[in-house]
Amino acid sequence: MNKLMSLALSSVLLLGAIACENNAKTSSDAPGSTTVKPSDLDQEEAQGNQEDASSRIRRDQLNADIRAREQRNNAGGNEYERADSDLASEVRSKLEANLPASKLTIDAKNGEVTVSGIVVSQQQLDKIEPLAKEIKGVKNVVVKAALDRAAEP
Repeated sequence: MNKLMSLALSSVLLLGAIACENNAKTSSDAPGSTTVKPSDLDQEEAQGNQEDASSRIRRDQLNADIRAREQRNNAGGNEYERADSDLASEVRSKLEANLPASKLTIDAKNGEVTVSGIVVSQQQLDKIEPLAKEIKGVKNVVVKAALDRAAEP
């Protein structure tokens, strides 16, 4: 019984710590919020982001993160009612795995996800909304991302 209580308490503390984090980002130097105008992304940085996101191990980690959050949420009740932090994190993982070289910041509130930052192609820009909507619980997607072809790796 003590182990179960200890596990439950540590889970609550971990969830609380995650919920207190700022916006989810696809790269460490993505804009700090969805209201800040993104800075330019250089080619070298875009190449590094692309190599990280396109590595098989990293993609597997991101997909495992999405599945784990979905399973945890399904065990807790309604699979379409999600915590804002979970939505932001899952959308971040989805975009990071599928839009290499991008620099995006994700914010979620009541099922509405706002994505801002920089992508390197029109194709990536067009994929943001459909990819985000693949995550259960996303009701609406606002895309504020900008296109920066100069950074295309």
